[in-house]
Amino acid sequence: MSDLSMSGSAGEFARAKVNLALHITGRRDDGYHLLDSLVVFPAIGDRLHAEAADGLSLTITGPFAVGLAPNSDNLVLKAIRSLATACGQPEPRLALTLEKNLPVASGIGGGSADAAAVLRLARNIAGMTLPTLELERLALQLGADVPVCLDQCAVRLKGIGESLSHLPRLPDFGIVLVNPRVAVSTPAIFKGLENRNNSCLPEIPAGFETLTSLISYLEDTRNDMQATAERLCPVISQVLAALSAEPQTLLSRMSGSGATCFALCRSGDEDGLAARIQKSHPAWWVASSNSVT
Repeated sequence: MSDLSMSGSAGEFARAKVNLALHITGRRDDGYHLLDSLVVFPAIGDRLHAEAADGLSLTITGPFAVGLAPNSDNLVLKAIRSLATACGQPEPRLALTLEKNLPVASGIGGGSADAAAVLRLARNIAGMTLPTLELERLALQLGADVPVCLDQCAVRLKGIGESLSHLPRLPDFGIVLVNPRVAVSTPAIFKGLENRNNSCLPEIPAGFETLTSLISYLEDTRNDMQATAERLCPVISQVLAALSAEPQTLLSRMSGSGATCFALCRSGDEDGLAARIQKSHPAWWVASSNSVT
């Protein structure tokens, strides 16, 4: 099909990308940093909706829409136009609406997740398909985090984001995300790193039978961007302290380049933990989920 007229409206859920661990293992000659990371996707995210229209347009709504312009620089429009070009098709006639629920520049891949969502949506409703490797290359050209957001499943990410391998099934757990509503510059974090040649992740076991075994593994990992981020944005330390002080928290850490931090807990504990953090810090953005892929 060439447009949405045959299938009505459609939508995609763009889950947040959370780095449970993030090791920086080197830097390429072109300046890109090499990573070794464990990535999961909780049921917390932006929503993308499409309806048939006379042309391609984008409207941005939601609590974090302020400051985001629906112009040609927006990654959602770049993604769908790049896909159309790669498929040899004209721009799809779609009215896109992005409900922006995730904080911007917050270390949880919101923009990349949105770009990946529109690629999935265009494939499903506008018939714009590419072979898997070509789609992954196109996604990588849009941004290093876009390929991992395509399938929204737990993976080990290596290289600059192009090498993905599925993780063994993870046990059930709850997760709480907290952002102090402060944007952090990823380039500034990379520039401030003191060491760019760190160890890779420990060997991943064949399976994580219990949440205790997953937490034990993660305790031997780290986020190599966290110390620099805390130095440049001290409120991150306050977020981590608030999360670690909660008795239900089994592990707390910063995701990506921050300032979003997470706490892992037993499934069922996440909503209470989130409510206490929100009550004690009403200005912070807090979200929780026990559905993690």
